[in-house]
Formats: sequence, C-alpha cells, structure tokens
Amino acid sequence: MLNSVHTVLPRMAVASLFSVAAILSSVAFAQSGAPLRTGVDATFAPHAMVKLDGGLQGFNIDLGEELAKRLQRKIVIEGTEFSGLVPGLNAKKYDFILAPVTVTPERAKAMLFTEGYLDTDFTFVIKKGAPALKSLEDLKGKTLSVNKGSAYENWARDNMAKYAFKYDVYGTNADAVQAVQSGRADTNLAGSTVAAWAAKQNPAVQTTYTIKTGLVWALAFRLDDKAGRDAAGNALKCMKIDGTLGKIANKWFGYVPAADAAAMKAAVGQGVENLDGYDPTPAKPVCVKV
Repeated sequence: MLNSVHTVLPRMAVASLFSVAAILSSVAFAQSGAPLRTGVDATFAPHAMVKLDGGLQGFNIDLGEELAKRLQRKIVIEGTEFSGLVPGLNAKKYDFILAPVTVTPERAKAMLFTEGYLDTDFTFVIKKGAPALKSLEDLKGKTLSVNKGSAYENWARDNMAKYAFKYDVYGTNADAVQAVQSGRADTNLAGSTVAAWAAKQNPAVQTTYTIKTGLVWALAFRLDDKAGRDAAGNALKCMKIDGTLGKIANKWFGYVPAADAAAMKAAVGQGVENLDGYDPTPAKPVCVKV
C-alpha cells in the first residue's frame, strides 16, 4: 500500500500525510479526557518538593501542569521514590514519568522519550567572592564536596588523580554546600540546576565552572505509547518556541537558559536524536493558545 502511494504522490505529499496522521494522533491523546497520571521524587529540589502547606512545587511540577494545560487535560502528580517510577510506568500506574530522567542509550531501549527539556550538566559551587574556576586544571590542590552515591561522587573518584584534587563525601548535597560555606571544602560539585538552586537560596555561595555532559532530561513514556510521547513532544516544542519553558527555568534556577540549550531549542523530530525511539520526521509544532 505504501509503495502504491509513492507512485502517485510526490514525496512531499507523502511526508504531509504522515505529519497529518501524527497531529491527529496527538489531538486524540490530548482530548481523551482522563487525567494524566504521573510521578516525581518529591525530595529532589528544586525540581519537586513538598510545600509547607501541602502539595508539591518545583520546576517539574510547573512543567507538568503546563503540559496538562496545553493538552487540555487534568494532571495527577504523585510524590514517590524515584526507584518506583519506572515500574509504575510499565504497570500503567503512570502515563509518563515527570521526574527528571537522564536519557541514555540503555534507557532509550526500554522507554520512549520526548526531546530533552533541560541539559544535565555538572556545575561547581564556591564561596561568594572566591576566585572563579576557569578550567578543571584550577581544581589542583583543592578539596571538593559531593553528595554520597551521586554521579558527582563518581566523577570526583574518576578524576581526582588527573586533576590533583581531594574530595569529601556528604550524606546530602545541602551538607556538601555547607562544607563550602564553612571552609571545609573549596567547592561543591552538583547538577547544574541543583547548584543554581543552592546559589539562589544561599547568598553565601555562587556557581562557577560548568562541565558539559551532552546529556538531557526528557519525559519518559512506555515503548508502545508513541501517541502520548508525540503529543507531549509537540507541547514541549510550543513551550520552547513561546518562551514558557525558559520562564519556568528562570523562576526556579534564577537564570534564562542559553538560546541553544535544551530548554530553548525545539528539536526537528520527536525524541532524542541518535538514540532508539527517535523519529526524524520533521514535526512542525501545532500550538494552541493557553
């Protein structure tokens, strides 16, 4: 059937048919009526955290609520342990995972991802007014503080000999930042958004050098839910184009991401390029007023 279509229609017309089909599928998902069900790790500030008067707040909470608004659906966000999110998705307890999930080749084989909505880089935090780190070579002779069991502890362990620094491990990143403030450590290494939040909340510290990882956070769907992934992907593109995602980032991190950052630049297709699940078909965003 596809071959017969190619014989009578120009290639551009065929691409348009696929584009229309994708849009209709996304519209059907958006108008299904049932609330979107999802989950977050409610201890991962500033992405998701419990409010003093109850409920949840954070970057990803705002992201989820904005996504639901653009899909014209309600959303139910559950605070739970991160380890329970993927099993919950596969058991169809959740429609997608709202918590930050780093997209890796291994995960892309098990889940279907939207395009990235934030870059997942590493940033150093120093005491306010201390000399800025301009390169990793500036770590020589310094003491780093890192959160136990984190990717940042792994990075410190793997690079301490190369850059001639020492590192201390703390139970929470808040304790690791406190070590910098008190002078027990020269710098703290954490995720860029967490580092920015720490500097925003604590005027005694500031961010400095950032390690670019090339990785992104994206919304995760089941492998069989391409319609859901594409509908969410379309909404993300619109949120980037109209600047909404940048405004949410500025609200929680205290800065507007660069023009080429994942929060600002819409991808051509659907998903994360060069990984399983990526659909390279140009997906022109269909944006609705909100």
